[in-house]
Amino acid sequence: MSMKRNFKITDAKSGAAFTVRVVTRASTTEIGGVHDDGALKVRLQASPAGDPAANQELIDFLAGQLDVAPDRIEIVAGENTRDKLISVEGILTDELEARLGITFDS
Repeated sequence: MSMKRNFKITDAKSGAAFTVRVVTRASTTEIGGVHDDGALKVRLQASPAGDPAANQELIDFLAGQLDVAPDRIEIVAGENTRDKLISVEGILTDELEARLGITFDS
């Protein structure tokens, strides 16, 4: 029996937290939409997903998309996997969705 994880974007005490599913070896770094489970799909040029260079590429890309300093973004969980929990300090979910141009609720 397969368990379907249902990820949601949530407001945390100091900001927003959301899940990202990383796809590596892409020709360009970009947002690839939202998976059915609510995880944001991000394509990265780096490889593999758990490599420190890929994690830094993800943080730098999200910082640019969200117009926040990279030090306000943290990989809270999943640093060594393709599924990551991201925390962004000082931003709420509505702001995050507007800046990414994506709605997480399906």
